[in-house]
Amino acid sequence: MFTKTGLSAKSYKRVIGANDRVRVGVVGFSDRHRSSHMPCFMNHYKELNFEVVAVSDIWNRRREEGAAIWKEKMQNDVKAYRNNEELYGSKTVDAVFVSTADFQHARHCIEAVHAGCDAYVEKPFAETMEDARAALKAVKETGKIVQIGSQRRSGANYHAADEFIKSGKFGPITMVELTWNVNQPGRWRRPDLLKVLKEQDTDWKRFIMNRPYENFDPRKYLEFRLFWPYSSGLVGQWMSHQIDTVHWFSGLKHPRSVVANGGIYKWKDGRRNWDTLMAAFDYGPENDPSAGFQVTFGARMHNGDDDPAEIYYSNGGELNLITNKISPKGGLKEKEAAAMGMKANLLPQLSLANTERVVSSANTGGDILTSNHVRNWMECVRSRKQPNAPVEAGYSHSIANIMTNAAVHTGYKATFDEATQEVMANGKVFKWGEIKG
Repeated sequence: MFTKTGLSAKSYKRVIGANDRVRVGVVGFSDRHRSSHMPCFMNHYKELNFEVVAVSDIWNRRREEGAAIWKEKMQNDVKAYRNNEELYGSKTVDAVFVSTADFQHARHCIEAVHAGCDAYVEKPFAETMEDARAALKAVKETGKIVQIGSQRRSGANYHAADEFIKSGKFGPITMVELTWNVNQPGRWRRPDLLKVLKEQDTDWKRFIMNRPYENFDPRKYLEFRLFWPYSSGLVGQWMSHQIDTVHWFSGLKHPRSVVANGGIYKWKDGRRNWDTLMAAFDYGPENDPSAGFQVTFGARMHNGDDDPAEIYYSNGGELNLITNKISPKGGLKEKEAAAMGMKANLLPQLSLANTERVVSSANTGGDILTSNHVRNWMECVRSRKQPNAPVEAGYSHSIANIMTNAAVHTGYKATFDEATQEVMANGKVFKWGEIKG
């Protein structure tokens, strides 16, 4: 669905024959993989001739569970590997799902493409610019098919919104409001599993990868979304989805600047990541500061309605991706425009094509957006066409994420240096390793 056209010479050489079965490995048998990737893959694997043949996980419990569950699903042998080195050394997989801890995605993407595999890589793509640059380079050099797990890019309503904005009928974007509020005290907590995870049953050094060494902590392993620098929490988990649509619809690669503030105001449970965040972004062409628009993102994990909002505004009205309506609401009326010697440009009342709804619960299950997105990746593995959310989309949302982290952690406005591809705060490169949380 919604597949982009175009084959590079490098990619064309790797077209898999129509009758060849694509062998898939699982890198990280996570909750996300079990609840979402698995049912979505099962929707399409027979038609597209795919099979899961391997599970790699550094925790013995997860890899044994994963291999057993997939073996039952596939009705074929599924090997369990202690780590990715063993998995790729086996030469048994053509493609992989990557759904490990947030900070590991980019590094695991690099491993996959260097091993000759295509990859479905969950968001956030990268939590540091160092990792983002390295992963982008690896994917571009190898020509592998990488789908970033930004599943809005496979939704009919989002494609309709993109087409309407790019047609010019919406007018210039003047403001975007993004919100994601839930009231879920247990979000990202794993109290039952904490009791059973033992250091001897996993590989803690492999887990922390290139992050500063800390002693083994089952909370940071299982509840990583609550702990910087293993995750940026609200930014990487939620904002990365919504800010991606801004880049997509506007054609801009990243913000010009970000200011942000956050705190732990409600859930005093030892977490290091915020339960409340507000960020404001300036978007527009670098060479024309008089043009552009503002984006705001607000999120809280208390007093929320579980209904993420994405509303785009122009002077003629709004495009609302909650109601999936385009309307003249708030637009400049004829009378007011005439008084200013201007012409009103009110938007028509339209409904966006909508068969897919964003799911905001911790367990989305095999939702239609993710099912579309997994299928699109599988189709592109065969066709070698670029998927709906190519690696560049992940690189762009990573810049916005890291700029937000820089603004919150330093207290300064964050900007982006195009020449060095570095996030800057207070005139200095933002160095995530210096932040203790």
